[in-house]
Amino acid sequence: MRRGAGKRATPRTWSLRDRLALTAGLAAPLLVSLALVPFRTGVSHTNAALILVVVVVAVAALGSRTAGVVAALSAAAWFDFFLTRPYETFDITASADIGTAVLLMAVGLIVSQLAARARRLEVMTVTDAAHLARIHRTADLVQSVNSADTVVDHVRTELTDLLGLRACRFEYGSLLGRPPRLEKDGSVTAGRRTWNPDTDGWPEGEIELRAYGNGHYLGRFLLTPGPGPVPSLQARLVAVILADQTGAALDTAGPVRG
Repeated sequence: MRRGAGKRATPRTWSLRDRLALTAGLAAPLLVSLALVPFRTGVSHTNAALILVVVVVAVAALGSRTAGVVAALSAAAWFDFFLTRPYETFDITASADIGTAVLLMAVGLIVSQLAARARRLEVMTVTDAAHLARIHRTADLVQSVNSADTVVDHVRTELTDLLGLRACRFEYGSLLGRPPRLEKDGSVTAGRRTWNPDTDGWPEGEIELRAYGNGHYLGRFLLTPGPGPVPSLQARLVAVILADQTGAALDTAGPVRG
């Protein structure tokens, strides 16, 4: 059975930032278009469209892709309504104005995608920094202590926090049973089956994460997943690195005591 199979999808929770951005996506193009109304005979439609593109970029950078898309559609609609003839209708008579409106919407959609991607990369960078900190802490501990027990206890705590585990224990040298295994590439094997935790969830029961030193099997962490979502592939790969660091400590300092 898959862990979490049959559960309903968790409804998306909108952060305050995303709600504000969505509101801005609806309102900001309208307000800017209204502000341009007194100047619509003196400002070229191209320049007016560029001003609205700036608004879309600002909204997308503040919030989500959805907010950027809403802003792009809103900008195209209000550009048509307020800034093209016949005014205050959604009709456009000039082919050039039609082209400008279409380009406004297309450019707005593109830049909203780019801004949303930049925001995701910013989040990933912060996450990477946190993962690197775990690896560095463990490496420093491996270098500074002579007790493998200390390293194992430290990594158990790190794994519990990193993977959102309910429990984590270590077995030195044991290969009893055939629990599902967290592999080097972040996937999970259960018997002859390969799991993708991102789509299949965790298998039931404990999952082993093996520790090797100098190519020799030295022990394994047995992970009991918690009730939360499956951790990201990036987090699972960090877990593998932590297990390898444990293996290096075991190889240098000897076995973990009872």
